[in-house]
Amino acid sequence: MSLKKYFCSGTLSLILSGLLLPLLSSAQADIHFSQFYETSILRNPALTGVFADDFKFGSYVRNQWSSISNPYQTQLVSGETHVQVSQRRSDFISFGVLGYADEAGSIDQRITAGYLSVAYNKSLNVNHPMFLSVGFTSGMLQYSFDPSKATFNNQYQNNKFDAGNPTFENLPNPKMSVLDMGAGVNFNSTVGDNATFLIGVSGYHFNQPEFSYDQLPGSNENIRWNVNGGMSVDVQEDVNMLLQANYAAQGSYTEIIMGGLVNYTAASIGPQRIYVFSAGVTYRVNDALIPVVKVTYKNLAIGVSYDINISTLTDASDMRGGYEFTLFYSNNYGGSNGGERKTVCPRFF
Repeated sequence: MSLKKYFCSGTLSLILSGLLLPLLSSAQADIHFSQFYETSILRNPALTGVFADDFKFGSYVRNQWSSISNPYQTQLVSGETHVQVSQRRSDFISFGVLGYADEAGSIDQRITAGYLSVAYNKSLNVNHPMFLSVGFTSGMLQYSFDPSKATFNNQYQNNKFDAGNPTFENLPNPKMSVLDMGAGVNFNSTVGDNATFLIGVSGYHFNQPEFSYDQLPGSNENIRWNVNGGMSVDVQEDVNMLLQANYAAQGSYTEIIMGGLVNYTAASIGPQRIYVFSAGVTYRVNDALIPVVKVTYKNLAIGVSYDINISTLTDASDMRGGYEFTLFYSNNYGGSNGGERKTVCPRFF
């Protein structure tokens, strides 16, 4: 369950001045995803470009809580790449860009954001894929709502609502913009011939920007801390298991999410996989059980997941949380066979 707050009907001035803004400043939480492993820039900027191919582009669609009220709807696009620093060194530098739009609530609270990221990946062993990565990201976020869609108690007169009745409310500027700065470190390496792992830590909102429509003093956004981990294991020649986990803490909000995918290569030509079918489950602690399926054809991957709500909202949601669709394309600069690849990087699935 996302803890982003949204506006609803009622005496909006009381919500804004007495309830909503303190919540925004002390207990807000960033957007989250069930297929969290696909959004590396928002998970840990040091994970930018940490994948087997040379570049990757993707899109993300999430719809949540449509069974209860106006749903959270999120769209995201991203792109990442990495290039080798020099011919004599295995170090590489990664670049990424990400943008998303998130909307929820009866008066369309909206978050629009854009991020840039860069990471340096230092090879720790010239004969073995082992990297220490340091990444940085910076982004601009705009929060807004539509005051024309708000309703107020003053508009209910004689047991009847009339939108033409005066509200007597003094609303703040419906838009605010904040600058976000984040950084992270990540270590990844192979183990033997059939396993790769990674582990890292990151933080966002290090500048703790002012987070208030009314520009209230002391209303600053909390730092979000993330700890990430993952492992890819080749069970047999055509079967791979991918395990992922993430811990996030922001103000009073914490989230633990973990899960795995079993990947079956149904067809391949040499080292290139033609068809890969993946299935698994992710668990967001005390919130949702999330089945996931994914189909990869050559360089194109499509993933689908659905949140089965098991939180305290089960009675209201009837266990219906939300769905996500992901679409990603990855390839090498030398073509699909990777014959001209020059980057040495982890063999992470």
